[in-house]
Amino acid sequence: MSLVADRLNRISPSQTIVISTRARALKAEGRNIISLSAGEPDFNTPDNIAQAAVKAIAAGQTRYTDVAGTPELRKAVAERFRLDSGLDYTAEEIIVSTGGKQIIYNAMMATLNPGDEAIIPAPCWVSYPDIVTLAEGVPVVVPCKRENGFRLSADELEAAITPRTKWLFLNSPCNPTGAAYSAEDLRPLCDVLLRHPHVWIFTDDIYAKLVYDGFRPATFVEVEPRLRSRTLTMNGVSKAYAMTGWRIGFSGAPVELTKAMNKLQGQSTSNTCSIAQAAAVEALSGPQDFIQTMVDTYQGRRDMVVSMINQAKGMECAVPQGAFYVFPCIEKCLGKTSPGGKLLQTDEDFVTALLEEEGVAAVHGSAFMYPGYMRISYATDTQSLRDACTRIQRFCEGLL
Repeated sequence: MSLVADRLNRISPSQTIVISTRARALKAEGRNIISLSAGEPDFNTPDNIAQAAVKAIAAGQTRYTDVAGTPELRKAVAERFRLDSGLDYTAEEIIVSTGGKQIIYNAMMATLNPGDEAIIPAPCWVSYPDIVTLAEGVPVVVPCKRENGFRLSADELEAAITPRTKWLFLNSPCNPTGAAYSAEDLRPLCDVLLRHPHVWIFTDDIYAKLVYDGFRPATFVEVEPRLRSRTLTMNGVSKAYAMTGWRIGFSGAPVELTKAMNKLQGQSTSNTCSIAQAAAVEALSGPQDFIQTMVDTYQGRRDMVVSMINQAKGMECAVPQGAFYVFPCIEKCLGKTSPGGKLLQTDEDFVTALLEEEGVAAVHGSAFMYPGYMRISYATDTQSLRDACTRIQRFCEGLL
């Protein structure tokens, strides 16, 4: 009898974590590695936020809190939803979890029955399909056309919905493409969803503040308030406030769903770290000007990376609207042999050879349910990005 439960055999380790781990191992061996694989800001957490945590420790705020989060943080989350998107949530509709990933896990485990379907537009974040699978649901991956900016169309959504559909996932701006949805983009999707009242919406807005060129992303309930009764809006502090290690994600959703997620969380992790919650209150309620400083820096990096990648032989890279990733097409590079003699049959072969031969870590598109591409994070310093792009150009130039 196997020790490991059968359910674990249905999922895979996170490919972004696998590649980041391999990059760290090579670096520990003395290799000159530039890692562009992790989705993590290279900025430090702003000092006012860090000091709020220090003050919380000094004040003895080191005990258990309510499972769903402190009243202060839930109030701050509700106010931030209101200020950013005009969403009106009560504290009872808010839950705070250990990162956005736990919000997804809680929601799926609390709602999916065996065979229930979740529509996931691709390219998509690597964890969506596996979390749905772990909850005994069926991920329905819908490839979104490059010519439509990797955005889901109303026709594609309509075709994917069945009587078993329970959820639609939408991540805007998207990891890995940086594609984002305006109110005009969401309107046709809202119209489809109004015709299918059994479908719930999971909107992942974790990158909503990291947008460029004056673009303003929209979210479902903002565009169509009639969808509020079956929408979960997720966000967190990890990306916009450079707080990945603090592990704070949160959501607003109807009371019935929030209570179900709270029940599950109460029997798994209970509350998130009380000190991190105090820091998150300051992040959400304190000065927000730091975010624009980050955005301006990211936009300059984005422009440089897109330009340099498009100069690499055989690569084609669209300009993302948000997040901090580019998702270039590498199809013209496949079927060739790397400078080190490796046959590049797949996108995973490409990124593996790029790491081993040039010391640049990226993530293959297949990990995001979209083969023939790769994801590069530009959440690192400009000089490292320039060096990495130069190595990528050299690697592509040497393909035979």
